[in-house]
Amino acid sequence: MADVERESMEYDVVIVGAGPAGLSAAIRLKQLHPEREVVVLEKGSEVGAHILSGAVLDPCGLDALIPDWKERGAPVTTEVTEDRFLVLGEAGQLKLPNWPMPPLLHNHGNYIVSMGNVCRWLAEQAEELGVEIFPGFACSELIYGENGEVKGVIAGEFGIEKDGTKGPNYEPGMELHGKYVFLSEGVRGSLSKQVIARYGLDANSEPQKYGLGMKEIWEVKPENHKLGQVTHTMGWPLGGNAGGGSFMYHAENNQVFIGFVVHLNYENPHLFPYMEFQRFKHHPEVAAVLEGGKRVAYGARAITEGGYQSIPKVTFPGGALLGCSAGLVNVPRIKGNHNAMLSGKAAAEAAHEALEAGRGSDELFGYEQELRTGPVGKDLKAVRNVKPLWSKYGIIASLLGGAADMWAHTLTGFNIFGTLKHGKNDAQSTAPASRFAPIDYPKPDGKLSFDRLTNVSFSATNHAEEQPSHLKLKDPSLPISVNLPKYAEPAQRYCPAGVYEVIRDEDGSNPRFQINAQNCVHCKTCDIKDPSENIVWAVPQGGEGPNYPNM
Repeated sequence: MADVERESMEYDVVIVGAGPAGLSAAIRLKQLHPEREVVVLEKGSEVGAHILSGAVLDPCGLDALIPDWKERGAPVTTEVTEDRFLVLGEAGQLKLPNWPMPPLLHNHGNYIVSMGNVCRWLAEQAEELGVEIFPGFACSELIYGENGEVKGVIAGEFGIEKDGTKGPNYEPGMELHGKYVFLSEGVRGSLSKQVIARYGLDANSEPQKYGLGMKEIWEVKPENHKLGQVTHTMGWPLGGNAGGGSFMYHAENNQVFIGFVVHLNYENPHLFPYMEFQRFKHHPEVAAVLEGGKRVAYGARAITEGGYQSIPKVTFPGGALLGCSAGLVNVPRIKGNHNAMLSGKAAAEAAHEALEAGRGSDELFGYEQELRTGPVGKDLKAVRNVKPLWSKYGIIASLLGGAADMWAHTLTGFNIFGTLKHGKNDAQSTAPASRFAPIDYPKPDGKLSFDRLTNVSFSATNHAEEQPSHLKLKDPSLPISVNLPKYAEPAQRYCPAGVYEVIRDEDGSNPRFQINAQNCVHCKTCDIKDPSENIVWAVPQGGEGPNYPNM
């Protein structure tokens, strides 16, 4: 709102997002200069409330940032004891031996963790160093300087009514200005999208690719629990309908983290990713672990899968993209948290050097160079062809060709396929519904599988209903005029939280598109997969969305 007067605060560095990248940057800035003024703004109700990850953590990021993390009591204690990789059929499975796999895929020395709890611990380390952390502060706008540079953000605006006017409890929020602004919003961040578009940061990179990851935490019977066991699967139930796979991690306290990832470049708009996840849990290999247990949490988020060739330019005048905002997930390793932490550290070091030289609001070219040639770039370059091989030629080509390509890079430093391209983005990959038969999914049994709305209640999601919807349609007519007749309106299915519905009169006439924004778990799949690219996800008021306890 242009007519609003706001107080402002000045910092050396403003960081948007208290995930592993943002917190690592804050910690490193303070390590390098204890008097540096650093603030971290987090849209979740607390640090960790919006963090969802598998997660098996490669500790290299922690080692580089806080070498004595064990002595400091980091919640990183469950070391991987067994590493299994299965290709599933409907009733059986084939266990792939570990020895042919490139060393980078092995999980020896890695840890099963709750990244939400790791981030809470990182926030404690940051605050001990003097970092200011403000949870519940959604950053709704960027502030630009006279020369077109990013100079800050607007955060903490509350009380906008549904019609866009100021309500009786309106709070204007604050302007937080920084010599540098770091965007570490996670996947498909709303401010990151804006700077990528404004500065053309993706002009020389491939389209970013994504997956939808859904996760449940289960408390299982002690006899079914194998502390430290890691299982990854591919194959059934997706088959040829989509790429993807699952994970099952045995954490402490008889808990099992079970998740399912569907690559969002699938063609068939009848595919229902959430129901594929629920069906997967009935496989004998999985059901044997879960039976007699109880699900205690659920959540979902998009995952960046484009890899090295999809990383945009990560610097812009006045700031930088960190972590998943830059797309740093290693797809075959199913890991990105270590790269997020390393990116935060690298950005902090570049900003420190610039600030020491009296600079500000310019581009941190040193960060760009370090990200691409340092440990993050090396991690991603080695595996850069696995995802495009899978997308174009299927699971067998990905297993055989991807393994050969990774082995070649491990032994020689070169990839035999060079650098393959992705081509279309995930929205453009959706094909007309007329090309496919609808998929008949089994009804959830309420024991191993659950309906969406029941599961969403286990994410503790909450949004104030009187505010404007944070899910916007560029053209409100397209869902019914285009998406419904051409694509059977896939938003009804690709959303893992039941946000989107097509409702009709009792006689089946008069279809209308309904958005249940209060259900949104902030996965941002709709912003990625809508075939008309018509849905825009933006931040709601601060503190809203899921409240994950230990995802």
